[in-house]
Amino acid sequence: MNGKAATRGEAHLSTRTRLERGRSALGPALELVHTGRAPTRAVLTAELGVTRATAGAVAAELESLGLIRIDAKPSAAAGSQGRPSHRLSVAEAGPVALAAQVHADGFRAALVGLGGRLVATAPGCETVDADPAQVLGSVVEAGARLLRETGRRCVGAGLAVPSAVAEPEGTALNPLHLAWPAGAQVREIFADCVRDAGVEGPAFTGNDVNLAALAEHRHGAGRGARDLLCVATGHRGVGGALVLDGRLHTGSSGLALEVGHLTVHPEGRPCYCGSRGCLDVETDPLAFLTAMGVEPGPEGLLQQARRLLAEQYADPAVRTAAEELIDRLGLGLAGLVNILNPDRIILGGLHRALLEADPERLRAVVADRSLWGRSGGVPILACTLDHNSLVGAAELAWQPVLDDPLGALG
Repeated sequence: MNGKAATRGEAHLSTRTRLERGRSALGPALELVHTGRAPTRAVLTAELGVTRATAGAVAAELESLGLIRIDAKPSAAAGSQGRPSHRLSVAEAGPVALAAQVHADGFRAALVGLGGRLVATAPGCETVDADPAQVLGSVVEAGARLLRETGRRCVGAGLAVPSAVAEPEGTALNPLHLAWPAGAQVREIFADCVRDAGVEGPAFTGNDVNLAALAEHRHGAGRGARDLLCVATGHRGVGGALVLDGRLHTGSSGLALEVGHLTVHPEGRPCYCGSRGCLDVETDPLAFLTAMGVEPGPEGLLQQARRLLAEQYADPAVRTAAEELIDRLGLGLAGLVNILNPDRIILGGLHRALLEADPERLRAVVADRSLWGRSGGVPILACTLDHNSLVGAAELAWQPVLDDPLGALG
């Protein structure tokens, strides 16, 4: 082989090697842009540990798939020197995931793009039928209408439900506040509804608080945490979720972190699980209204409880009821801190409102009752994403694309 031929062979091999490396880097690169951790090509290059040429090729491929946008001529920051790096962002007109959420006070459908952006939402329904197929058919049809109206490409669908979802069957084991039968085959029913509605892509189902934690870890108050504990109220009941080493922990069969059934008041209210005084019945919106002696109104339990905390916290009845719930919530959180040793706690639903109403009281209870709390304290923050369970449901549908963008869309 002459010298020129050898050089061409080496160049060809180098190009092929770069393409192979680039293909394997597409998913990690997309996740970095998706979660906001690679705002520029320079950061992408450093995070992937590849050459500038490979990072450029990867970004260009993702742009050609309609997933990200490259700004090759960004304006330089004031006082900076040198040519600014290309800026990377998710494509605003790119594909979407259909996200659905069902809870005790209704259901909602939305289209969610990369970056956790809500592209469109359908008006929520306030009536939940006792037949899961009826409810899921209605929420999927609402999402399908959004897809027709927007003309967006769909990568798949995700559903958030207020129940533990057993794996691998995809059954809702305890949809107590929906009047659905225990063991309802929600994943299979949802997938059938998605297919019947003509929605493209695979269908997924998960617990609503698990999905809220996933969304907050990628896009909200949990971003950057390694071991993240999320505790939240829905419209009824209390749920928990744990992100360990950056990944959602669901246990051996999807049932981990049923924190609602931690006992925080042994002589308290009877719980659906057969015990008494569980977080589920001592710190949810109904418990708050009951402690105040207020009848539930037409606006929904969670909305009513939040409104009272925000607008009438100076009222002694509101403050006394809130302090009672804060003390019991703090006791439950302290036990979880002792067991799990998280580096951050985030609170959602009514628990977020309780934290915002009296942050010092809640943090003091947790610190006083937990070994690790006394040694420096665990940050306790409010969830920051609106509709985080919807965004988390979309994350399920986006995951195959994040794993292999070219395989999923190419």
